[in-house]
Amino acid sequence: MIPFSIKQLETFLWVSTLGSFRKTASRLNTTQPAVSARIASLEKALGVQLFERLSNTVRLTAMGEQLLPLAQRTLRTADRLQRAADALATVNGVLRLGVAETVVHTWLSDFLKEFRESYPSTDVDLVVDATVKLRDELLAHRIDMAVLMGPVSEHRIENITIPPFPLVWVCAPHIELPDTRTSLCEMLRLPVITYAKSSRPYSELYHKLSNDLDDIPRIFPASSLAASLRMVIDGIGIGVLPQDLVEPYVEKGQLRIVDCEWRPSDLRFTVSFSMEPFNPVAEHAALLAAKVASTYARRRQSPAEEHSSDLP
Repeated sequence: MIPFSIKQLETFLWVSTLGSFRKTASRLNTTQPAVSARIASLEKALGVQLFERLSNTVRLTAMGEQLLPLAQRTLRTADRLQRAADALATVNGVLRLGVAETVVHTWLSDFLKEFRESYPSTDVDLVVDATVKLRDELLAHRIDMAVLMGPVSEHRIENITIPPFPLVWVCAPHIELPDTRTSLCEMLRLPVITYAKSSRPYSELYHKLSNDLDDIPRIFPASSLAASLRMVIDGIGIGVLPQDLVEPYVEKGQLRIVDCEWRPSDLRFTVSFSMEPFNPVAEHAALLAAKVASTYARRRQSPAEEHSSDLP
């Protein structure tokens, strides 16, 4: 199908209203040949004749009459879209954004840069906290949007699923653990450092250990990923942490990933915002965050894909 433009539809409406290419050209501040060319291009794109050309005037064909209401609706929609975009581009105020700490260590900076470019007059009031608290803040309308371990099961909350974060077992290089696949029982003679007690990773880990092991190892839950990372680097215990967080330290030789027979599920996040009352900036920011998160995930996976393509 040959594409057509909003300008061609606008010209179609004015010709149908004024009944003249010449008058339409005057109304649109252009030339009569330009009007004729737009209509001819639109007719070619649609595959129908829109007007009957008479001696001093033009009138709609039967097909033109049928397409006229659709063209009017299309132009109204385009006008509303343009006005909404203009309003958002010049909006002033604050986006109250809540994020889990995992996001801070991954793609938050990319999002903030893109948001500033799209909404230069809107400031961001940032809150970094645990998912449980972010959920409460969102439901109480104290923040406009949250990136958390979702979804938030509430009818007035819209949830956009974003790519997950894999969790891995990781330890300091001097910790004596096999380089080959390790059993859960062998590895957990060390304390386990992981997410806070109120989190989904802690709950999954605790239930796995309590069901499979007679003696539950010591678990050090921490509300700060930075603190957890520091403790693992210092050799206090073995960590269950996001792969994206630990990889730079693995590359520098400060940590190593342990291949265990079991690892917790990936961290699954949503970008969540309230639909009542409707906040267009929050909705657009949520869509932008989902796009940035997807771009980050593709960038993260590309080295592995490139490596696998080199295999025989």
